[in-house]
Amino acid sequence: MCMLCAAIPAALAVGANVQARQRKQAKQTEAEGEARNRLVQTIPAGPATAVVVAGLVVSAIVYHTYQG
Repeated sequence: MCMLCAAIPAALAVGANVQARQRKQAKQTEAEGEARNRLVQTIPAGPATAVVVAGLVVSAIVYHTYQG
């Protein structure tokens, strides 16, 4: 398996872990009644993971298409 193809499931696993941590932090903040700091914005893990995986898939397709 090439490096690009192996990176796809790894990126999905990392994205799922980050999304779980973001949800846990949001629930904890809500349970403690703390106000969210509107100055600090986080990037949602779902769309960021989708962009990374899409880039890896496209680059893997290009790589395997032009590979001898």
